Amino acid sequence: MNDWLSAAANLPQAEPAVLVTVALVEGSGPREPGAKMLVTPARQFDTIGGGHLEMRAVEISRAMLDGEGPSRRVERFALGPSLGQCCGGVVHLAFERVDGDLSAVLAALHRHRNRDCWRLSAIDGASASLLLDAVGERIAGSEMGREPACVGEPATRLIRDSAGNRWLVDVRRAPRAHLTLFGAGHVGAAIVRALADLPCRVTWVDERADQFPLEVPANVRVEASDAPEALVDAAPSGGSFLVMTHQHALDLRLTEAILARGGSGWFGLIGSQTKRSQFEHRLLARGIAPDRIAAMVCPIGLPGIAGKAPAVIAASVCAQLLMAWEAAERDDNHARLVSCRAAPQQASPQR
Repeated sequence: MNDWLSAAANLPQAEPAVLVTVALVEGSGPREPGAKMLVTPARQFDTIGGGHLEMRAVEISRAMLDGEGPSRRVERFALGPSLGQCCGGVVHLAFERVDGDLSAVLAALHRHRNRDCWRLSAIDGASASLLLDAVGERIAGSEMGREPACVGEPATRLIRDSAGNRWLVDVRRAPRAHLTLFGAGHVGAAIVRALADLPCRVTWVDERADQFPLEVPANVRVEASDAPEALVDAAPSGGSFLVMTHQHALDLRLTEAILARGGSGWFGLIGSQTKRSQFEHRLLARGIAPDRIAAMVCPIGLPGIAGKAPAVIAASVCAQLLMAWEAAERDDNHARLVSCRAAPQQASPQR
């Protein structure tokens, strides 16, 4: 999920690196602002979109590691014939050599990766890096007289301070998406594997402790519980649920608890249309509102994908989850992520 960040936190001290960030995209681009790649003399981690753009970014990074040019810079790339790409947009990449304050900031960011943070890096003038929490308090980095304010839309961007110097403001948001997955059978395990590299957190629940693998992805928390219904109430507000246990009776109890709970997001139940009809009848008899029942997704998976192999179901269901999570993220982005001190000017990409 954060391959570049884990790599930066675990780089040997003797291995220099450059952090490449998509700072601005005008028109169409292969990755969004905030996408990153870490480049060392012999390795690279993550991607800014591949193709000739990424190849040029690696070349520039390695030239910087050889001592060529400033330690921080912004480069503009038109995605046209000169780069052999036809996106048609313009991408501005920020290049930062990882040393001093930036090393400390990235280490702190890795420790706080499940919190909302602002990362500020000076592009012009004296080298400086800073990590702020969601209320604007310093977590790590340089003590400065007046760093630029970082209020505005929750997006990575370039701004200017009062002296006109450019700063990269990089918003690092903790994963908003949370899935409580009931059932550690073959399909549940396939879904966990499919979600391993996606920006989400998973609580994986089953009564049978021996059903869980010895190792699970870093974004997964295992709950071997004799009272799985209690995990419904413990789930975060707006979280998603997926029910696929080994017992229909348990599926029904969990479904009732989820639909009776307020503040839930997407909810899927594995099963056929026949199972759905049976559950609808029983849930109505237990007093669950018809509109809540109608929101239940059952059968699960995208229309048109009929395969029943665990990996096929997992791919289809994870696509459904991504659609729901991205829609929720778009709604969430209408609100301001944080407010610091004062509104900054938007920077022009180049001097």
